[in-house]
Amino acid sequence: MTLTVAVLMGGISAEREVSLTSGKACSEALRTEGFDVHDIDVTKDVNKLIADLTACKPAVVFNALHGRFGEDGCIQGLMNLLGLTYTHTGVLGSSLAMDKERAKAMVATAGVRIPESKAVELEQLARGDDPLPRPFVVKPMREGSSVGVHILQDGDNRVLTKANFSNAELALMAERYIPGRELTVTVMNDKALTVTELVPKEGFYNYEAKYSDGLTEHMVPAQIPQEVFDEALRFAEIAHKTLDCRHISRSDFRYDDTPDGDGKLYYLETNTQPGMTPLSLVPEQAEYQGMPFPKLCRWLIEQALVAREVS
Repeated sequence: MTLTVAVLMGGISAEREVSLTSGKACSEALRTEGFDVHDIDVTKDVNKLIADLTACKPAVVFNALHGRFGEDGCIQGLMNLLGLTYTHTGVLGSSLAMDKERAKAMVATAGVRIPESKAVELEQLARGDDPLPRPFVVKPMREGSSVGVHILQDGDNRVLTKANFSNAELALMAERYIPGRELTVTVMNDKALTVTELVPKEGFYNYEAKYSDGLTEHMVPAQIPQEVFDEALRFAEIAHKTLDCRHISRSDFRYDDTPDGDGKLYYLETNTQPGMTPLSLVPEQAEYQGMPFPKLCRWLIEQALVAREVS
């Protein structure tokens, strides 16, 4: 019997367009694997979403949503209420990982190194009152894909105001800027795959660099000291377990290898709904480990079914 899968994509976050790309790629891959796939473009109309799901009666819902509503426990809670089996992390892990400050505090208690950070009010930034010594990073507490991230360097005359952020991003945090190299690690079922270094052609690894072809070089595996490589794998596995992640996650790090730096690795955040676009890092690391993209999508469906059986 052909298994019916509903792929949720789009959504209402700042990452809507990326989610549509992820969702369409996953739909195509799942069709090649023989599933009966139904694409569902998620909007603010929850009644329509429920009607679409009721109409196709999926055995599994493949969650390809990113950002708010799709990655913060909201859609997961709705799936639970509807009694539907779904991929990726559940309600608790999704909500924990989406809150950067709480996630960092939790993984720090498990022995993972984090940079100093604190919650900050927009009014404080607008006054030019620095919450941390420069350089520091300002980022939304509960957004993904580097949406709304700003780095304030020494001598930077910018003043951040409401115009620099969407209304959804006004819960902000300031974090000590870690110079050096950008690293990321995928974890599948508690096992880290490898370490990728991300080298933007210019600036930092922001939203444009993530989703524009040719703007960032992906080095798989990262050419870093073995002890740092191993620590990145270990930190990612700790974060995955500590934050109650399920099936798959991707954790991001900074490695300070600058001449005046401390040579240490720092955890930044964990993504429970990592991108599944042609430029995305999780499919790239899975491919490096011998799992082609269609097989990765099938694996996520299979893991959701296993989770249903044991729950």
